[in-house]
Amino acid sequence: MKIAMLARNPDLYSHRRLKEAAETAGHELEIINTLRCYMNIASRRPEIYYNGEKLTGFDAVIPRIGASITFYGLAVLRQFEMMGVYPLNESVAIGRSRDKLRSTQLLARDGIGLPVTTFAHDPKMTEEVLRTAGGAPVVIKLLEGTQGIGVVLADTERSAISVIEAFRGANVNILVQEFIKEAGGTDIRALVVGGKVIAAMKRTGAEGEFRSNLHRGGSAASIKISPEERSTAIRAAKSMGLNVCGVDMLRSNHGPVVMEVNSSPGLEGVEKATGIDVAGKIIAFLAKNAQVGKTKTKGRG
Repeated sequence: MKIAMLARNPDLYSHRRLKEAAETAGHELEIINTLRCYMNIASRRPEIYYNGEKLTGFDAVIPRIGASITFYGLAVLRQFEMMGVYPLNESVAIGRSRDKLRSTQLLARDGIGLPVTTFAHDPKMTEEVLRTAGGAPVVIKLLEGTQGIGVVLADTERSAISVIEAFRGANVNILVQEFIKEAGGTDIRALVVGGKVIAAMKRTGAEGEFRSNLHRGGSAASIKISPEERSTAIRAAKSMGLNVCGVDMLRSNHGPVVMEVNSSPGLEGVEKATGIDVAGKIIAFLAKNAQVGKTKTKGRG
């Protein structure tokens, strides 16, 4: 099987591991810099060019699209889909997961546990938004952002109002969510591959940090999750339409609540914490499922 991986940095742990796992399984994997692709959008003859040559002969594509290049990355991935190349995650599903408002609406529609979440356009509604979210402390999130960037904890009502008004004054869209105090600065990252949780870790934030992201100095350890947490992670992945994702959950007093569904989860933390060959399982899923033209959307949507 010939696999394309859309990734800008071939030296990242996750990208090296996926290439290693693919080659160990006897496949060929080529890392393609997403931003160096250009497309010929011709009627019934979609083409992608890279370094002056037309890309052909690929059976599958692994999109590892950074949040900062989501728009262009999804355009390239849609072109692969229209060429009949099987994507590990489809463009529509990645687009859903990258939009915090859209993803939260979809999770809520499907009855998946969430922190109380509010969204409004008018800054005059700030006090009502805070009241709906249960009052301070609250977590304020930019609609687009990963690795804890664009996430603020407002401890008091006055600070919450100041932050919300500052963001809205700059015409930046935000979500306001209840703060799950009982989580104690820890969360759970469950790796879902093909509708199954294959690995899970507990992430704990650095001292004085409410965000548990490993990129922000957090630590990780293997954890045994409950059947309810396992079910929540699987249902969240299904809501987004993702074959592979990391589902971030908090343990609240009313059960697991989903904070985010990540369509390009990092592999280093979970592999080192659990000892599980996550990259190998992803490649095995791809090998089992990749078929020409099997993409549901074929680049639509």
